[in-house]
Amino acid sequence: MALLAPSPRALCVREAAAASPHPHSLATAACSTVGGGVAGRALWLWNGGGTGRRRRERRERFRAEAYFWDVSKPVEMEEIDSMEKLDDALRWSVENNQPIIIDWMASWCRKCIYLVPRMEKIAGEYPGVRFYFVDVNKVPQAVVKRGNVTKMPTIQLWKDGEWKAEVIGGHKAWLVMDEVREMIQKNK
Repeated sequence: MALLAPSPRALCVREAAAASPHPHSLATAACSTVGGGVAGRALWLWNGGGTGRRRRERRERFRAEAYFWDVSKPVEMEEIDSMEKLDDALRWSVENNQPIIIDWMASWCRKCIYLVPRMEKIAGEYPGVRFYFVDVNKVPQAVVKRGNVTKMPTIQLWKDGEWKAEVIGGHKAWLVMDEVREMIQKNK
């Protein structure tokens, strides 16, 4: 019996009735661990049911251990504060044939501030992709015009020096993060 949980968590189920005389019992463990982890608290599960004595004797006992691991460590995004730094970031993308993510934000925008640690977490999940942020109030207007940004937060994916996709983050943070992940997967 295998129980699978979505990342970054996994559930490991081991049958405790390995020495059970029951002919249909399995003595192996089925774990859905990717990347290993530290075992959590054990949870005992019973297969079967009913209230009769025979049913209680036939129930099989399973031990489920939850494994939690950190898929990524947050990576601090680099700041773009001039046209030269934007050009350098785009040049790196062309030279390495890798996408870059630019988070256009403002220091007064609450949603922008809220998304920063989540974007840094996603940056740790994609080590080949560089993540940058631009505070639109601190850069020349020419930089903002080059990004063609009108709303904040706007998260753009650039590859080969060209704009490829964007997410305008006017909705819930988890939706924005899912859209950013999807955008990276499509353009990687």
